[in-house]
Amino acid sequence: MSTTHDLVSALKAELKAAGVTYADLAVQLGMSESSIKRIFAKADMQLSRVDDVLRALKLDFADLARRIADEQPASRELTLEQEKAVVADRKLLLMAISCLSLWTFEQIVGTYTLSEADCVRYLVALDRLGIIELRPLNRYRLKVAKGFRWRPNGPVMHYFRQHVVHDYFSGGFDDEGELLMLVHGEVSPSEASALVERLQRVGSDFAQQHLADQKLQPAQRRAYTLVVGMRSWLFAAFRDLRRHPDPQDR
Repeated sequence: MSTTHDLVSALKAELKAAGVTYADLAVQLGMSESSIKRIFAKADMQLSRVDDVLRALKLDFADLARRIADEQPASRELTLEQEKAVVADRKLLLMAISCLSLWTFEQIVGTYTLSEADCVRYLVALDRLGIIELRPLNRYRLKVAKGFRWRPNGPVMHYFRQHVVHDYFSGGFDDEGELLMLVHGEVSPSEASALVERLQRVGSDFAQQHLADQKLQPAQRRAYTLVVGMRSWLFAAFRDLRRHPDPQDR
């Protein structure tokens, strides 16, 4: 979708929200209603005309641009280059995870031994990578979907397997709100796919609840990490005992 199309669509939405009809706008701009309809139908508007509409709406262009940016579809997966850049610096990775968890600048500085200057520098780096949009006063907007996934065989998951898996699974999983399940079984491939879809919905539910609970005070929230996995696999210690090795086990 072109930028002009986005701009005109946003103006339409603002007109509707303000209860301003094309007829009302035509009167304010000294134009015919048919001309206004034609301009919006073609989604082709000169900047001078955009300014006229904004004045009629008593809206600033910067506010409109920000609203357009907020409505852009978020990426559900980072590029290989983005992930490589993130894992190349553990402090940048920490900052990225903090942003994905929607932590404020003040929370990050208050929790970790990063200076304010370092935090700003890493926020700028994430902005340049296209992961966030940095805004005034060290605020930001995520440019990735909250429920996005790291690339299955990408740099971040490689880092996770090397440095995080043992640390994560070494816990007891016996505290409030914690659970560890290991379930074995045989099902059809189609049913396995259906189960994967349901597990993806659980991940999405977790992400949505995280967003909903942002209205709570930090003291009322607790950080959790949900890990969901399902694969056709045989434990390495048992593979040499199998009469007919399955290629999928390798």
